[in-house]
Amino acid sequence: MSNDSKNAAATDNAPASNFLRGLIESDIGSGKYAGRTDPNGNPLPSVITRFPPEPNGYLHIGHAKSICLNFGMARDFGGRCTMRFDDTNPTKEEQEYVDSILDAVKWLGFDWKDSGGDHLYFASDYFDQMYMMAEYLLSAGHAYVDSQSAEEMAKNRGNFTEPGKNSPYRDRPVEESLDLFRRMKLGEFKDGQHIVRAKIDMASPNMNMRDPAIYRIRHAHHHRTGDKWCVYPMYDFAHPIEDAIEYITHSFCTLEFQDHRPFYNWVLERLAEGGFFKRPLPEQTEFARLNLTYAITSKRKLLQLVEEKIVDGWDDPRMPTIVGIRRRGYTPEAIQLFCERAGVAKADSWIDMSTLEGALRDDLDPKAARAIAVLKPLKLIIDNFPENLADECSAPVHPHHPERGQRKFPITKEVWIEEEDFMEVPTKGYFRLFPGNKVRLKYGYVVECTGCDKDENGKVIAVHCNYFADSKSGTEGANNYKVKGTIHWVSVPHSLEAEVRLYDRLFTDPNPDAGGKDFKLALNPNAKEVITAYLEQGLRHAMPDEKFQFERHGYFVADRVDHSATRPVFNRVVTLKDSWGK
Repeated sequence: MSNDSKNAAATDNAPASNFLRGLIESDIGSGKYAGRTDPNGNPLPSVITRFPPEPNGYLHIGHAKSICLNFGMARDFGGRCTMRFDDTNPTKEEQEYVDSILDAVKWLGFDWKDSGGDHLYFASDYFDQMYMMAEYLLSAGHAYVDSQSAEEMAKNRGNFTEPGKNSPYRDRPVEESLDLFRRMKLGEFKDGQHIVRAKIDMASPNMNMRDPAIYRIRHAHHHRTGDKWCVYPMYDFAHPIEDAIEYITHSFCTLEFQDHRPFYNWVLERLAEGGFFKRPLPEQTEFARLNLTYAITSKRKLLQLVEEKIVDGWDDPRMPTIVGIRRRGYTPEAIQLFCERAGVAKADSWIDMSTLEGALRDDLDPKAARAIAVLKPLKLIIDNFPENLADECSAPVHPHHPERGQRKFPITKEVWIEEEDFMEVPTKGYFRLFPGNKVRLKYGYVVECTGCDKDENGKVIAVHCNYFADSKSGTEGANNYKVKGTIHWVSVPHSLEAEVRLYDRLFTDPNPDAGGKDFKLALNPNAKEVITAYLEQGLRHAMPDEKFQFERHGYFVADRVDHSATRPVFNRVVTLKDSWGK
């Protein structure tokens, strides 16, 4: 490798910049959040972050970045990260999603418990407080109940070139708004009949400040509070309140929330004035979301893939969901390494899929036990090998960790080799099996090809060879044979027959849904191939989720759902090298 190549590789593997780390260091240095205590007088950490998903779907690789960022920063600075569910929309949220999200966070290696307790929270825990705060804003003249229709409100909101128009209900008497809000809570009105809006500025150039909604009527069963409520806070109102209740110091959001920050601050300032919260208040800071090539992360489009049975469910190993990449064979350490390399930036950019795959290879290479697999089998018959002999061969469990010992497997008269390891008429530079050529059966003997058998259509169905009895690997005689080719093999009678699923990228286009493109037109027809393969006998004892490097082929995992001792199933996690490089 040239010096330039080495420098490029080092740059690719180096941790990327993270401006949020500098922000936290500055706040710690200034003592901004030092000396705070909770209501019981217990000291609070100077860094408290949060991971606040809505439980309305399965998390994907983009969420993994947020998990690693928020939990990782809290860990690195001796703080804590709260696990919070923003369950303010009862029509879309389910306990199934809550359970899957908690499982994903734990799998990635993070926890919401510390010496101070269990920091698992739900927005619904605070519904009573949020309702009181909304009443306060109404009583203080900072909010009003609007009775316009949704169409009228949208029309009067204006656009980016025209200011909005005040609602005819904007100056509704405080007592009337409070009465209506309380009756909304009692269920007297239909969905959409009234709505509570903050009173800010309908002429603001920021559309999010044009009297945004803070409470709406929704007659729906909530997965935690049941039918207690029929009014629910809007996300933009609930989010800053949740942060303040949980003493969050650094509220990290992706860039699409940048224009929402003024309202975030407005809510906290008004409620601090009302005595609900003490200063210093939480601060929101935005960072670029993770945009990964050859993938989509839209919940709507991922749901479409599942519902149209283009994939085999949310945990299909081709999906970018955390349950999918986990089943594919990705490790938590690889995801954390990837997020570190991707960095945290202030502007959107694209991260190539090869960065994710490279992090996985770097994590698996020192860990994964080695094994031999023949994926496209062709029988090789060693004509001069003793009929009933099973001669033991050995190989290291891991070539760089001799302390992990040796694995044993027999060589017999008939072995499986890869179809591509034989050519009756070789091309230039082909050093594997062809009539008259010698190769080494890796960890075994040198053999010389003598010919092949064909079926009635001329297809090669078996290859013949003779072996040299004094050429076995690891013996003195092995040095007497110089061959250019070495091929893999497994014994026919002793091999493990298994279903192997060869997974690849789901899309052939690096930006499959960019610019309004139909992402389904970019589906990779070769993203999943199911074959019957023959594996080294030691893999009979593989456990679900156990990972291996199949020598020459890549990294594979025993499927965590379908694999069993009686029905072995292995997924290809990633190839040994990037086959998508330009």
